[in-house]
Amino acid sequence: MDSLDTQVLAAARSWAAAGHRFALVTVARTWGSAPRPPGAWMILRDDGQVQGSVSGGCIEDDLISRAASGEFTVELGNAAPRLLRYGVTADEAHRFGLPCGGTLELVLEPAPDAGLLDQLAQRIATGQLVHRRVALATGKVSLESGSAGDSQQWDGETLVTLHGPAWRLLIIGAGQISHYLATMAQALGYRVYICDPRSEYADGWDVPGTERIAEMPDDAVSALNLDPRSAVVALTHDPKLDDMALLEALKSPAFYVGALGSKANNGKRRERLLQYFDLSQAEVDRLHGPVGLPIGSRTPPEIAVAILAEMTAVKNGRNLPSTVAFADPYACKIE
Repeated sequence: MDSLDTQVLAAARSWAAAGHRFALVTVARTWGSAPRPPGAWMILRDDGQVQGSVSGGCIEDDLISRAASGEFTVELGNAAPRLLRYGVTADEAHRFGLPCGGTLELVLEPAPDAGLLDQLAQRIATGQLVHRRVALATGKVSLESGSAGDSQQWDGETLVTLHGPAWRLLIIGAGQISHYLATMAQALGYRVYICDPRSEYADGWDVPGTERIAEMPDDAVSALNLDPRSAVVALTHDPKLDDMALLEALKSPAFYVGALGSKANNGKRRERLLQYFDLSQAEVDRLHGPVGLPIGSRTPPEIAVAILAEMTAVKNGRNLPSTVAFADPYACKIE
């Protein structure tokens, strides 16, 4: 569940508490190019106010227009969900601004259960992954426990969406770059953990929404029981700490493992990992170091952007090769 959909959930609960009626719209399926992925949310209030997005704007405008014309008046007082399709023809795709003939199927719930939305928010707040199941034929909505590796399901009759911090990021080191990386990662839907046994850094950590792990880096990696939706980024620039995390993370199914440092220092790191630790060449080859895409980053926020860009590329199956030299302004002599 990304940060935009989390905002939608918060707005829905607020509107319900204030006595507003609203419809919940979910992207069920896409064909071709589509601006928003399956599972994306939008809510449409009875007075035309919206929160969230299911497209680049044109479909939202159409939904608002249809609601204002009274088309959804009955539905807004009726709990039965309905299926909406956009972009079925080339002309319609062009009309709604869907690129490359994209097509969307949307599930519209005219009167979502506010109590279930509260339950969903509470379970997400405790770190749970939750399935939200909507049966179009009966209108029944239920919440079920999810697990890492789950994905959205849609068979034309039942929509199952996944909610909660499906992606996790463990950051080793509580320095400047980590502050920016943690903040940006949360905006992308990551549940962020920070580990730094150095009190001079850890005691000043103040990024809201993150979780501190008061263990050594290797123990922190083991404690999290990393899965294919997990990432580890080592940013202390101290091999005594970074290597401890890496030797465990590289043996895990984590989709991304990266370490800060220059190309030369990461070369030495790879040699150490092979020579002194029980790691195979294939495991060491999983290391992204220098960490991040080579976009000429110099400042801490720029480096955080580069790291998240590479993580996103790997997560989406687009592991881009490093073709430009990466100048690390934080390189040091300790390695």
